[in-house]
Amino acid sequence: MRKKQTRGFDFKPFSRKQQLVLSWWEVGSPYRNRDVVIADGAIRSGKTVAMICGFFLWSLSTFEGETFILAGKTIGALKKNVIGPALQIIEHWGLPYAYVRSGDEARLEVGTNTYYLYDAHNERSQDRLQGLTAAGALADEAALFPRNFIEQMMGRCSVEGAKVWLNCNPESPAHYVKTELIDKAEEKRIYHLHFLMEDNLSLSAKTRERYQRMFSGVFYRRFIRGEWAPTDGLVYPQFANEPGRYVIDAPPPIQYAAIGVDFGGTGSAHSFTLTGFTQGMGSVVVLDEYYHNNKKDGVLSPKQVEDAFVDFVRRAKVRWRVYEARCDSAEQTMIQGLTIAAARAGLGIEIRNAVKGPIHDRAAFYNSLMAQGRFSVCAGCANTIRALKEAVYDPKKPLEDVRLDDGSTNIDSLDSMEYSTEPVQNDILYLGLKGVGT
Repeated sequence: MRKKQTRGFDFKPFSRKQQLVLSWWEVGSPYRNRDVVIADGAIRSGKTVAMICGFFLWSLSTFEGETFILAGKTIGALKKNVIGPALQIIEHWGLPYAYVRSGDEARLEVGTNTYYLYDAHNERSQDRLQGLTAAGALADEAALFPRNFIEQMMGRCSVEGAKVWLNCNPESPAHYVKTELIDKAEEKRIYHLHFLMEDNLSLSAKTRERYQRMFSGVFYRRFIRGEWAPTDGLVYPQFANEPGRYVIDAPPPIQYAAIGVDFGGTGSAHSFTLTGFTQGMGSVVVLDEYYHNNKKDGVLSPKQVEDAFVDFVRRAKVRWRVYEARCDSAEQTMIQGLTIAAARAGLGIEIRNAVKGPIHDRAAFYNSLMAQGRFSVCAGCANTIRALKEAVYDPKKPLEDVRLDDGSTNIDSLDSMEYSTEPVQNDILYLGLKGVGT
């Protein structure tokens, strides 16, 4: 345990909506007797920093010697979105604290209170909460949590006067947070605040416009307009409607490239995608592909897949710097085979598991790049082009972010493409944003 030295938070003026988050629990507020506060809405709308300030003001002024829950989709996301700003805010307030960074007992101690860190990345995450008695919880990006984690977290907050603080960006209108919490706010004693980018006074009109250009379609409705909007039809409508905007004959100068690998069963395909990144991650370019349909062209043996992969990497390395391949983590035996084959061939490439985050996050990433004019595909990548044009959401699940995967469309090329960029997609979006539209 040690105190982390950090700079104080650079506070900007709070908007009226942010001030409500800070003060809803205070004496005299008409919402003081609510048990839960939910702040949802657009990205960059100032809801997260207001929630952090409000949560710590409330917990430190209301309780002594109590335990609290700090939860994020992953511990990494929680540390980036909540813990980092919280440490700066606490430093600015001049409060003593201690921060235990890792392990099952990762926590932040402020005054006499203890704030334990939890991830909510799958259905089993709720197991760590069992047996805990808490005086409150702050859940960041709560719409990404499994339902059982949110329910368990709320159930653990059993100390008299406990309150739960949730913030999120909208998802499907059928999402549990929308249907069971926001839509039933009055009967469940929930205070709901809806944020737009205009509620963040630190954003200039020019910056808001720049973010608005980052998204289109359903992702524009969710991330910019803050709506709980359903998916509709095409996954990549911009590409499908105007493929000529994105298909190029020759790539621009490429700084480095990465490979994504999706393994196919008897009814699907093996797919390798080589994706290049320009200087400063300004643009993403699909440079080359390999595609073998097992159903139409015959099932390949593991040795044949390995040989095809070795040839693909060698071809890539003739022109570009390639250090890494991200492979479908569900096929560990196949990954081991590629690792051995790559070592024997002296390819000098690291074989790693794909991240395999939510598909709708990957779709949002590529739709954002398309909206910004930062994505292209080399004309020779016919299977990738076809996959992008034909990808649709499952019509049988109109209120869910589910991509149709019944064999009628090429999902495999999309998966391998996404695996190649997923580890750096946040960097590409937000680091690359600096030079866009200026």
